[in-house]
Amino acid sequence: MERGVSLKARLILYYKGQILLLKQTKPNGGNYTLVGGTVESFESARQSLIRESYEEAGIILQEKELRLVHVLHKAKKGEQRIVLYFKAYRWEGNLQARETHKFNEAEWFDLDKLPKNLTQTVRKVLEEYRHGNLYSEVK
Repeated sequence: MERGVSLKARLILYYKGQILLLKQTKPNGGNYTLVGGTVESFESARQSLIRESYEEAGIILQEKELRLVHVLHKAKKGEQRIVLYFKAYRWEGNLQARETHKFNEAEWFDLDKLPKNLTQTVRKVLEEYRHGNLYSEVK
């Protein structure tokens, strides 16, 4: 049986030289991750990221401020996933972890001082991004 490819979008949001990470609740892993989620069939990747950013963290973004900086292809257990990573510097809103069943903190971190309990995928993507690589794969 063939499965489709899922599309996700994630945000690398900068503020005063730091990036935003959300801390997952214990049932969801308890690790830090980036804002973002699944791109629904009725929206573009940027529209999805704008929606997810507000739902998860109270962040209001503009499409014109989002720049594609990395593409991750995940192939695992017969599933294919493409994750688009966008960078932004400008935002508005009241920053907080809003989906409290999924996240319990929203925090800023230096790229050189990322938390130890950062998801492996996010750590890999941020490393690839810092080295200027637009594309990477995880199997």
